[in-house]
Amino acid sequence: MLPYKSYLVASLSTLLIAGVVPNEKKPVTEKAKNLLTEKITTSTDYREDVITVFNDEAQQHQSYVYDKEIYQLGCDTLPQVKFWRSIMHLPKDSALMCYSNKRCVINKVHLKSWNTLNDAQKLVYRDSLRYVNCLTDSERILLVEGKSFFYDFDKAYPNLHRGIDDFMANDVDPWYAQAILLIESPNRLQKSTVGAYGPFQLMKPVARLFGLKVNKQIDERADFDRAAYASSSLIKKICIPKTREILDTLCISYNETDLWFRLLVMHVYHAGAGNVKAALETIKPTQGDFTVIQTLWHTQAKAFKTASQNYSQLALAAMLEMNAKLKLEGLPKPIKD
Repeated sequence: MLPYKSYLVASLSTLLIAGVVPNEKKPVTEKAKNLLTEKITTSTDYREDVITVFNDEAQQHQSYVYDKEIYQLGCDTLPQVKFWRSIMHLPKDSALMCYSNKRCVINKVHLKSWNTLNDAQKLVYRDSLRYVNCLTDSERILLVEGKSFFYDFDKAYPNLHRGIDDFMANDVDPWYAQAILLIESPNRLQKSTVGAYGPFQLMKPVARLFGLKVNKQIDERADFDRAAYASSSLIKKICIPKTREILDTLCISYNETDLWFRLLVMHVYHAGAGNVKAALETIKPTQGDFTVIQTLWHTQAKAFKTASQNYSQLALAAMLEMNAKLKLEGLPKPIKD
């Protein structure tokens, strides 16, 4: 569970327990109905992104999701994504200071020294950074601590192929398995402050909804394959249908293997459909493309706040970091075995 995100799957679970049916059909406009043929892709399209890489430690070939669209869209050059990649490399005794709008780094501090300052001194320090960087008095200066201890991709890597296989066995795009495993609990099995647990950081109600046993004697959220089934089922039966429903209502066409659609589903997984819907209704997009995601990075609505904005940025940063570790970064597309 990410330390600086407020996990909102609990609100989604409340809706499910209250009787919200995952596949319930809601009326859409005529324009939306006419676009249906443009919106739905076959369930096998996602397999095009699954390649085979050689795991030196395990001495075997394993499945890996390589999304070339991340490079085609220039996501590796975006300041927000570059910022989180820096945080993923930064030790926990250090922090980066940035202005909130674009996450552009303006200073690096040692936390031990920073914590010796009182509130007034910290305020003066932030004001000096605004002055030097020609920022307005209202511009927020954020301090984000290093998280290299948390984003341990060497530990996450061995589980990726297993998650990919489990998701595909449930006929779910394995892109989601890889993204979730890289950002939710990549360093070790742990429980969040709000009770999410396991490699896919599932809340108790969600786990139980999809058949997992969670009681005083057993917690199947720690069972990788069982947790993968519950997570993929949540994506399949709730997150993707709700994302379709929101976009249908807005009369926006989509391809389910497009990067922006996948990231939007991740936002639903993290923040809940109601909060994502409120955010989209605030920005009122007229077409489906990556600008929808970028605009969400600057949008707040209901419980869709800073942690929600960061979620897709973290997913992109983690994917790029893992590609770099496997020496796949920037390639047009690796050749399948």
